[in-house]
Amino acid sequence: MSNWSAFVSYFAKTRILQVNPNQPDDENIQIAAHIIRDGGLVAFPTETVYGLGANALDGDALDRIYQAKERPASDPIIAHIAHIDQLHQLAIHVPLHLVTPLAERFWPGALTLVLHRAPHVPPNIATGLNTIAVRMPAHPIARALIIASGVPIAAPSANTFTRPSATTAQHVLEDLQDRVDVVLDGGETTIGLESTVLDLTNPQTPMILRPGGVLLDELRAILPNVQLAPRYLKTDEVTSSPGQMLKHYSPRAKIKLFAGPLYSMLLAMKETAQLHINKGEKVGLLIANEDCHHLASCGIIQPLGKRDDLKTISHNLFAGMRYLDSQKVDVILTRDFGRSGLGAALWDRLLRAAEGRVIDVQ
Repeated sequence: MSNWSAFVSYFAKTRILQVNPNQPDDENIQIAAHIIRDGGLVAFPTETVYGLGANALDGDALDRIYQAKERPASDPIIAHIAHIDQLHQLAIHVPLHLVTPLAERFWPGALTLVLHRAPHVPPNIATGLNTIAVRMPAHPIARALIIASGVPIAAPSANTFTRPSATTAQHVLEDLQDRVDVVLDGGETTIGLESTVLDLTNPQTPMILRPGGVLLDELRAILPNVQLAPRYLKTDEVTSSPGQMLKHYSPRAKIKLFAGPLYSMLLAMKETAQLHINKGEKVGLLIANEDCHHLASCGIIQPLGKRDDLKTISHNLFAGMRYLDSQKVDVILTRDFGRSGLGAALWDRLLRAAEGRVIDVQ
């Protein structure tokens, strides 16, 4: 172990370094880059959520990510790059006729591509499969860290496994205090939901494995035959994409997810909240701003945004879950916000947070 690793070891107390996202501080970025190169862990903001980063080419460092997150070895990790040349460090048999227009349109940004893994890349980044998930983030701090490190950075979301993703440095500390060497605090993330994952291992049948910040219709402008094909797996089932487990993004409180016509949902939520209150339980509600007056006195209300503003609702979702957990609620009631556009990603996260259970009030 180098002198630098002795200074900031994997088991040392976590350090928090403030970084201006508009002008990433060179000194703090260099500190974090040294840690990455020496096999340590750095949490850093991306435009989607905070990532828990390690050298993507260091198998031991990748193992530390799994240990810190308590993440099963069946759940792969996305590798983050700063330049397109780094893609060819990680992947082989790249279908350039698809990747080139996708990269020109969506990179840097919230799109992850699943490709064939290069043989020298440690297999534990991809649960032993011959695939690898790669993204080029847009966040200035993420890009500065990758460039300064000189290596691709593997980074799942910076939270313990199955918990809601971290969208602030404080969320990272809630889950990973003293499990990560440094947290680069760049403020709140802008999107708040994870990237879209697009599987290109079979170029004839591109598949969206995880809906996210890049929408189905946007991808169809380039790939007319792309299909939405998320999976809902047990934790021991191996997959080529993160975010495929049935239980994921879950607060500590039990989630009850309602679907159906709007006012039928609100009425059912009101009745359900009263049943829990009558049992002496503390109720939380994750709802749209306009829903609040329908559900007054039904518990602790966390409004996420206006009904027609799915971008704001998505941005606030995980922070809202964490806030209600901090209020020690026993159950969280939430609802379907629509399943087109960004609603597909919202529904995916809510469905997994509820472990697949839906109260349909059609």
